[in-house]
Amino acid sequence: MPTLQEAVNEFKRILEAAIIENGEAGKKSLITSQRHTRLIHEAVKTSLVDNGIAEAQIHPSLGQSKGEIKLAGFLKKKSQDITVFPVDVPGVKETIDQGFQEGKVDIYGMNLTERAVSINVRSQLSSLGNNFDTLYERTFAEALNFHLRCPQMCLGEVYLIPVYEYDKYAVQKKQVAFFKGFKNVEKYLQAFEAINGRVGTAGDFYKYERVCLLVVDFNRPIPKIYSTDDALREDGLLAVDSTASLTI
Repeated sequence: MPTLQEAVNEFKRILEAAIIENGEAGKKSLITSQRHTRLIHEAVKTSLVDNGIAEAQIHPSLGQSKGEIKLAGFLKKKSQDITVFPVDVPGVKETIDQGFQEGKVDIYGMNLTERAVSINVRSQLSSLGNNFDTLYERTFAEALNFHLRCPQMCLGEVYLIPVYEYDKYAVQKKQVAFFKGFKNVEKYLQAFEAINGRVGTAGDFYKYERVCLLVVDFNRPIPKIYSTDDALREDGLLAVDSTASLTI
């Protein structure tokens, strides 16, 4: 069971190996397979176990990628990267009576879904500026979809961004290099802070109970995971007077 640092180290290794072997095609193939992000899944599962969650409650099981739980929200059903079910609440099949899913069958039922913890993992390795609005709206809508139907549901999100993007022109030549001058860390911090830390169940359906913005510098032999605002400032990634923060 990997730690987060071990998962990020392997993430870098297999991504760069794919680039060196097959260039852009190798990178795309890896992203499609999600083999690199599944490393983060396993680190999250490890953390859950370390914090007292029984392995039997976690789906998919540790070390497995198959067995994702598809839960029903207001707009659609969606497979969750990691789902933790309580041990004492059974699933009860029911017909949904509200929202866009009205009339469809929910095999788990609203009672169990509301008591689940769901954690999804995403990574964005390129076009961090150009695709920001689309990616952020997708993250925003995910929480809204489930909280509209199940206001008590506990949602988590792990979103990995690199402080320096892989150079797409080098990738085309089967080389590993990085663009310098990333200026979007503050923007991402502010955006994810706005949807983080939901308190209570009566409102703020667009928020997650917890969001982890995983900021990583892959342009090092051993990737650096940023866990404090001071570390970002020391590396020139966050202005000294910025009010944006990695923590809530």
